[in-house]
Amino acid sequence: MNRIVIVGCIISLAFCSCGHSYYIVRHAEKATAEANMSSDVPLTDKGKERAEALKDILKDEKIAYIFSTNTIRTKSTAQPTANYFNLPTETYNPRPDSAFISLLKSKKKNTLIVGHSNTVDDIVNKLCGETKIAGDLPETEYDNLFVVKKKGKKMVFLEKKYGKP
Repeated sequence: MNRIVIVGCIISLAFCSCGHSYYIVRHAEKATAEANMSSDVPLTDKGKERAEALKDILKDEKIAYIFSTNTIRTKSTAQPTANYFNLPTETYNPRPDSAFISLLKSKKKNTLIVGHSNTVDDIVNKLCGETKIAGDLPETEYDNLFVVKKKGKKMVFLEKKYGKP
């Protein structure tokens, strides 16, 4: 009888622990580039608040990896979450290629990816293996949190809103 209970517990643990999630966001609100500024602009105060809100929504998700492009706005969006989990932010190329998607798929723990309005759809669609987001995000949208949950061989897609409107 005890063997049956132990085997049942092992099977139950195996099924519960076999999934992980990818959390994909566009960087938070960015400053407008002025004539004397580069295109690599920082976050606005509202963007900084949204980056903190992202940390707050992810703090119970046991994030193990964080990826960002090498821009001020994406790194600043990821930073509060990276600080909370005491993790480095790894950079990836602005255009997510198949090597980057393979790297993400090799990670077996919860992962945050911060990208841009014209790359978030590519990351989500390539992780899912099908079109879930039809095209680039509108330039005025910063509140989408896309979640791709891997459960066994299946990918489940969810879309949430986060931060203050």
